[in-house]
Amino acid sequence: MRPLIGLVSFALLAGLSMPAFAGTVSIAGHGEVTASPDTAFVTSGVTTQGASAREALDLNTKAMADLLAELKASGIAERDVQTSGFSVSPNYVYTEERDANGYTLPPKINGYQVSNTVTVRVRALDTLGAILDKSVTVGANTINGVSFSVSDPSELLNEARKAAFADARAKAELYATAAGAKLDDIVSINEGQDIGQPQPYMFKDMAAAAPRADVPIAAGELSFAINVSVQWDLEDAGK
Repeated sequence: MRPLIGLVSFALLAGLSMPAFAGTVSIAGHGEVTASPDTAFVTSGVTTQGASAREALDLNTKAMADLLAELKASGIAERDVQTSGFSVSPNYVYTEERDANGYTLPPKINGYQVSNTVTVRVRALDTLGAILDKSVTVGANTINGVSFSVSDPSELLNEARKAAFADARAKAELYATAAGAKLDDIVSINEGQDIGQPQPYMFKDMAAAAPRADVPIAAGELSFAINVSVQWDLEDAGK
């Protein structure tokens, strides 16, 4: 009988020392930080017209060579310039004339168009306006857009992670207290992230007195957000 009594006593003691399980709580947290971008990407190029495809291409080749030379002179490294588009296409002239059977006549080719574009990484944002201005001056007549980024967002994302977890924990503790429980071990953590678009701000005209001002650029800020879902076990606060 003694071994049985000892086993029962051990079970009772173990039961008294173990926290009472009160369920789980799953909470979503959000953390967000903002930072000024340090890099820009510009897609620009040259579109030319010619009576023949050869003529349009020769004109385009000359203009693109001038554009690439200007980018190099502006301090853009070769590794930061990448061809992103090239096309040769005919220009069609449409007519409302009809043949003897009443069908509309097919369009005729009236020259050709050549388009060549490059995507440029600008690492010094204070030069971006001047680069855009000079690019247009030497012949760039196609600029498809400018986007901004942070070259290394790892630390920003880590700060957002900390903020997201703190947000989730604060809300979880509130719910646990309201339910008469307290947080115990973490069961799971799931993360999602989002990088927002630049939030532009207005620039004053700092070159109004210059003969020709650089293109005004508003870099704004980028937001780096982390969404996290955390699940905790709950322990009965009264035990």
